Amino acid sequence: MREGDSYIAYTPSLDLSTYGQSYEQAKKRFEEIVNIFFGEIIENGTLDEVLSNLGWEKKESKWNPPVLISQELQTIRLSA
Repeated sequence: MREGDSYIAYTPSLDLSTYGQSYEQAKKRFEEIVNIFFGEIIENGTLDEVLSNLGWEKKESKWNPPVLISQELQTIRLSA
C-alpha cells in the first residue's frame, strides 16, 4: 500500500506490517520482519500455537495459511 510518501507492506496471514520510503525498501524490511518473526516463534517453541491462532491449518506436516476471500476498498463519510 502507499500512504503519503511511505510504502506499507502488510500480510494478514501473519498480521505483520512494516514500511519504507520506497517500494524496494518496504519489500526488504518486510522480508527481514518475516524472518525475525519465524525465527523467534521457532526459538520459543510456539510455532504451532502462533500459526493456529492466526488461522493457519496444519495438514500432515505442512502449514497452510488462511485463504483471503476478498479485498475491498470502502470509503466511509463521517459527518463532523
